[in-house]
Formats: sequence, C-alpha cells, structure tokens
Amino acid sequence: MSKVLVTGAGGFIGSHLAEELVRQGEEVRAFVRYNSRDERGLLEDSPKEIQNQVEIVPGDLKDPDGVRKAVKGCSRIFHLGALIAIPYSYVHPFDFIQTNVVGTSHLLNACLEEGALERFVHTSTSEVYGTAQYVPIDEKHPLQAQSPYAASKIAADKLVESYYLSFGFPVTTIRPFNTFGPRQSLRAVIPTIVSQAIDGKKIRLGNIQPRRDFLFVKDTARGFIEVGKCDEAVGKIVNIGTGTDISIEELVAKVLGLMGKQGEVEVEDRRIRPEKSEVMQLLSDTRLAQKLFQWGPRYTLDEGLRETIEWYRKHLTRFRTGSYPL
Repeated sequence: MSKVLVTGAGGFIGSHLAEELVRQGEEVRAFVRYNSRDERGLLEDSPKEIQNQVEIVPGDLKDPDGVRKAVKGCSRIFHLGALIAIPYSYVHPFDFIQTNVVGTSHLLNACLEEGALERFVHTSTSEVYGTAQYVPIDEKHPLQAQSPYAASKIAADKLVESYYLSFGFPVTTIRPFNTFGPRQSLRAVIPTIVSQAIDGKKIRLGNIQPRRDFLFVKDTARGFIEVGKCDEAVGKIVNIGTGTDISIEELVAKVLGLMGKQGEVEVEDRRIRPEKSEVMQLLSDTRLAQKLFQWGPRYTLDEGLRETIEWYRKHLTRFRTGSYPL
C-alpha cells in the first residue's frame, strides 16, 4: 500500500479527510503548518486512535525543502493546504499568492523530483466561478476572480493543469461547493449563525441575499476519496455539491427552526463584501461526478445542520464568539 500525503491536514476539510482515510486503512502522512506549541490543528479533534495512526510532518508550503521532505515516499497526494478566508485576502493578498500559488508550485515540483506519483488531487473552490452566469454551474462555466482569494485559487488550478499537460501528471482538480460541518471556524456563515443563536444574541451577518450550495463535510471528504480512486477523472476538473441552493436569509430561518429558537437578523456593514466582489449565487452541476463515480451526497442539509449544531453546543467555549474573524 502506498503512503498518502494530505496537505492542510490540520484544517477543516483536511482533518476530516485524513480521519476518513485512516478509517479506510490508508497509511496517512499529514503535512501541517508548524508552530512552536506542537499543535496539529483540527486533527486534534479526531479520536486518539486515529491520531496515533497519522504521521505528522510540520512545515510550511512556502518552504520548498519542507515540502520535499513531506512528499518523499508518498505516491498519492491530496492537496488541501491553502489560505482560504476571503475577507483576509482583501487585507493581505500577497500572502495568498505565496501560499496558494507558490506553495502549490513547490508541491508540484517536489512530486516531479520524487518521480513516483500515482495520483494528485488538487483542491479548488466554487468561488473561482464568481457570480453564476448560468445555473447550475458546470465545470465549463467561465472563471471570474471576484476576490484575491479566488484569483489565487484560479492561478493554482491552472498551474496544476499545466503539469498534467506538460508532464503527464495524474492530476484531478476537485471543486467543492460550500462545505460546512463540525470544526469549521466562525468566519464561515453556518458556524456564525449557530454560535450566535446558541449565545442568544442577534444574528449579525453581512449580505443575506446570496444563495449557496451547502455540502456537509463528511460528504466532501468522501468526494475527495472517490475522485482519488477514479482513473477516468485524471486530467479533469470535477464539481462536488448537492445541486440545490438556499439563500443566507432562508438558511438563518432553517437553523433557528432546528434549534427551536427565534432570532433577529442584523446586517453589519463590516461583514459585507465590496459590491463587485460579492458572489451572489453558487449552485453546482454535478453530472460529471455522477458519471465518473456515481456521486451523490448522503447527508441532507437538515441532517448535516443537526450534527453541526450539536457539535458547536459542546465545543463553543473554544471559540471567541464576541469577535468577527477575517
């Protein structure tokens, strides 16, 4: 069995993916961002018996030597390491270029040097589509960078594509729509709504009109694994989502209903994206994934929300609920 490297394994989706890979019997190496406290990020939320089976390699995507050490001996790569917060990208766009573009370049070059690559699954985002020009959005939809974050991901996606076309790399780019679930930071909209509802506060949000296709994180992790097994997906970009969307305003009502609470929504200017940066609708067309590996979500929105709400009720004290994270 070949060793699997998961970059960004200490993050939200990455920790769920690493956990599921271990459950399926894979030998997993986790590349996590180094810190002097020896923290492993959200992998520390996994059961101890899972953590004990994961090889931890601390480092940084911006360091080519560290990336080469992480890649050595691995023939399958799930590349999730990235900076992802859209508001933060307005403030520090160069950091996004360094991590998401240059960091991806370091990883691809390390794989080229290692020379034993069986599969490289690269993580994109539905944000690269910008506001939908037609719905549902398929993989041929035009790309539009409506934030520095989206621009950095488009660049990384194209870099990965170039290694497929130039060097025959066995790459697949997976493009998840809006993932949610346990462990997600409060910068994301569903944890924001849930945490404020638990505290019994007003629900302070930005624009509540955009529509999103929300996919539960356990389904997202399964999508990564399925696309990584699918030989017909090599060289392709593959959407995964639910094929349904909901407005943020409707989402608030649904979350409050599931929690048995009432709440007042207050729109805060500081949470609103610049007008031309706001993506108004993201709705996935997943016909390609259905064709390639019979893709379909196993969790309904309500089922995923119930599990998410329960997790935040147990773990909310670990978050700074009174602040607005970028």
